[in-house]
Amino acid sequence: MATTPTRLSKPARREQLLDTAVAIVRTQGADGLTLVTLAEAAGVSRPIVYDHFGTRPGLLLALYRRLDERHRASVTLALRDAAPAAEEVARVISAAYFACATDMPELNAVSAALKGNPDMEAGRQEMTDNYADLMAAALRPHAHLEPDALRLCCAGVLGAAEALAAELNRGRASVDDVVNALTGLVVGGLKAGTDS
Repeated sequence: MATTPTRLSKPARREQLLDTAVAIVRTQGADGLTLVTLAEAAGVSRPIVYDHFGTRPGLLLALYRRLDERHRASVTLALRDAAPAAEEVARVISAAYFACATDMPELNAVSAALKGNPDMEAGRQEMTDNYADLMAAALRPHAHLEPDALRLCCAGVLGAAEALAAELNRGRASVDDVVNALTGLVVGGLKAGTDS
């Protein structure tokens, strides 16, 4: 059992618990993460964990939000350094998406655990929508699509990205393969508005 300071502020304790939750998911998968296993691994009493998250779905959703925020922050940072060309922006978005899939495999595991529960699915969908909005904003200067059509294109690309991440995680494609495939899908989607 890990030893931790007993007098952390509530926000610091929450961060410590989420750090511990990431470690549990990394080693045992999302199925290994429960409020009880988290309390034991963090070296705190069960009531402390229940006070922060309430239920296992609450814990999973809080962990997903945290991982998603980190992912979006890394994409935002990468986009600041991207060249202004459409293909470069598409490549940065693609590379950042799959870097997350390989550097934060916990995000995919927690996402999968959230599916199927209507309350948790709604929270996961909200974060997916936010990511589609981030993509649309980055691609807007390069798109000949109306804003709603561009956002819909980004939502479709995210679905494709999830399927490509599954191929990557199964070892059926390399990182370069999936980055190139997703970049092509993004650029192709941007060109769709110029054909009419």
